[in-house]
Amino acid sequence: MSRIRNIVLDMGNVLFDYNPKAMTDYFLPNGSKEDKELFLQEFFNKEEWNDRDLGILTDEEVYESVAKRLPARLHEPLRQCLQHWEKCMIPFEEAREFVRYIREKGYGLYVLSNASTTFYAYFPKFCPLYWFDGIVISSDIHLLKPDSAIYKYLLTKYGLKPEQCLFIDDRADNVEGARAVGMEAAVFKENWQEIQAQFSL
Repeated sequence: MSRIRNIVLDMGNVLFDYNPKAMTDYFLPNGSKEDKELFLQEFFNKEEWNDRDLGILTDEEVYESVAKRLPARLHEPLRQCLQHWEKCMIPFEEAREFVRYIREKGYGLYVLSNASTTFYAYFPKFCPLYWFDGIVISSDIHLLKPDSAIYKYLLTKYGLKPEQCLFIDDRADNVEGARAVGMEAAVFKENWQEIQAQFSL
């Protein structure tokens, strides 16, 4: 019999489709290949990205820093991307069905995500916040997965036993971070049914 009592979910590429290339295409629909590659590299793959998720840079500060490395023609797409992030965060319907199933089964349900404070603007597109028993966002506590401290924070805040928690994330390093503090964990590969079967949910 499974000892799992709580399901802890990552957000990007688990509950929502998170695709930086698709976002770049959306905010630069007529941009050249070179401009899109530059935008992708300088916005999504530099230190400001983690600093945003850590909550130590505001979106305006991110804009000012990244814009220095971009030509003027890319400044407005950058601002639009920061201001209208939610346009490209598309909920997965299968994930919504899984959440409904877990709630009906009586499991505790939690979100643990590396995300900026804009999370609270777009997450209700997925489902109401009250569906979850707890939410921990990196920018609120200035910690990022896979740092063990963020998992311990979740467990302590909500009084959870690690061995009774199943953490689901699309990144293997984040899954290993959860296992390191004693949680059960699975790498998500669009395989809700396999996870349900593996952990007897």
